[in-house]
Amino acid sequence: MKVNCLSCGHAVDLRDAYDEYDGQVKCFACGALLAIRTRDGQVKWVELVGNHPSEPRPEFQPTQ
Repeated sequence: MKVNCLSCGHAVDLRDAYDEYDGQVKCFACGALLAIRTRDGQVKWVELVGNHPSEPRPEFQPTQ
């Protein structure tokens, strides 16, 4: 399972260890922190940690 970093677009590999996860992961390409929630091996929610509310939020696009 992979998710695109909301900061740089890099595909972050979450692997099977993240099939049931609610917490933060770090993008290895740019160092951004992403808060994610996964259930049953699917990404349910992702947000850029520290993103100011007045800034537009990038579209979430999960990758398989």
